Amino acid sequence: MDSCDVLIVGGGPAGSSCAWGLRSSGLRVVILDKAKFPRNKVCGGWITPFVLEALEIDAEDYARGRTFQPITGFRISCIPLQPQTKTVCEVDVPYGKPISYGIRRCEFDEYLLRRSGAHVCEGVSINSIERAGDEWIVNGKIKTRLLIGAGGHFCPVARFLSADKTDQPVVAQEVEFEMDAKQAAACAVRQEVPELYFCHDLEGYGWCFRKDNFLNVGLGRLDQRALPQHVNRFVEFLHANGKLGFNPPQRMSGHAYFLYGHSRRKPVGDSVMLIGDAAGLAYKQSGEGIRPAVESGLMAAEVIRSAKGNYGRDHLQRYCDLLARTYGSGRSTMASRIPRKLRNSIGRLLLTSEWFCRRMVVESWFLHESST
Repeated sequence: MDSCDVLIVGGGPAGSSCAWGLRSSGLRVVILDKAKFPRNKVCGGWITPFVLEALEIDAEDYARGRTFQPITGFRISCIPLQPQTKTVCEVDVPYGKPISYGIRRCEFDEYLLRRSGAHVCEGVSINSIERAGDEWIVNGKIKTRLLIGAGGHFCPVARFLSADKTDQPVVAQEVEFEMDAKQAAACAVRQEVPELYFCHDLEGYGWCFRKDNFLNVGLGRLDQRALPQHVNRFVEFLHANGKLGFNPPQRMSGHAYFLYGHSRRKPVGDSVMLIGDAAGLAYKQSGEGIRPAVESGLMAAEVIRSAKGNYGRDHLQRYCDLLARTYGSGRSTMASRIPRKLRNSIGRLLLTSEWFCRRMVVESWFLHESST
């Protein structure tokens, strides 16, 4: 039977970041993932400069042979109730310099995984997780003193530890594809300016994001009801407003995730930790998961190092404290107590303000400048 000090289930940004944070710890770290990399991952696919800095990624080195689209601004609007409506207020938020970068997850995740310093086992599904004394035994083949769940929303470690009795997750559908010359000419979205379109009821938003000749179109909602209809309405709206002169050539794929504070999953237990989407850490306003995945992976690595081999719940509790310090309590805000109809009317009005779109939507919700 094989053995390791730390077994990470999931080779995405959370798992890779945690392993990278442990690269000089002297611990034997193993990453298991059911996929073989590179693999497709449903995601809008942009990262902030924080991610590059936290993981010490050389932007020029990463950009060689990979998609790395500088983002110098955003265009923000609302999706009208009638998708054929063409008189839509669009707010441009320019910066004149790169404030984020578009990436493709098939490239980005493999890059992080290969540099993680861990022993990687690909194409391995989790069939069983057992507790034996102070160790975990996975698939009856691997013993580990510490088990890390980094497998996203449907992480087998999280599902094994507890049945979810939670609020509903965010659900989304999206597609990413390479445009041919005809499609590229019929796409009015600028490469350096992603476009964000909030739903009329403010229960989610759609996006249209061009990275070189790759186009990513999708929509996510807190309210799961009739998601396909909302997505179809959004695509129809993009056609009517001249954004896209063609239909996406592939069917949209779906995914789900918990916003921070919407999951009762416990981030730590005896000799076990959850990171990234497995712990339900996506940002409340934007739904972004990459930065919380990287942050939580690095936090977990810091706590593991300081535990010095003692992985009891009490010694891992500092990880929960770090999450709370970084993301807050997860409690409802005062705005959530305002009647929904009034709140939505105020919200739609604010989304016509350049100041609000710049300071709140872009800089607070998407760039998280107050967190840096």
